[in-house]
Amino acid sequence: MNVYDQAHALARSLKESDEYIQYMQLKEKAYADTTNRALLDEYKRLQYQMQLSVAAGRRMEEDDLQRMQKIAALLQFNQDASAFLLAEFRFQKMLADIYKILADVAGIDLDMLSGQ
Repeated sequence: MNVYDQAHALARSLKESDEYIQYMQLKEKAYADTTNRALLDEYKRLQYQMQLSVAAGRRMEEDDLQRMQKIAALLQFNQDASAFLLAEFRFQKMLADIYKILADVAGIDLDMLSGQ
């Protein structure tokens, strides 16, 4: 079996995993509500903006940071949204673990990216 076939097999395994199935079910449920959808989209946009700022060695704008914190507080008390975000975290953690395994084989030191 060649590497690309194995990558496709891994992709199929990911789609069949409990983490992915739960993530997709909870995403559908959380995004069914238009208010949740708007809050989640804005939260993710701000989260991405923060990651870009950190990567560039800058601090996020204070207004955006406060807005993100307020949205996070709202989402925390919304059962559908918080369950989705937790499932998303678990799925992303699994993907990060897989990437680490692949990076180790390739001799890529991911610790230097996180400053550890």
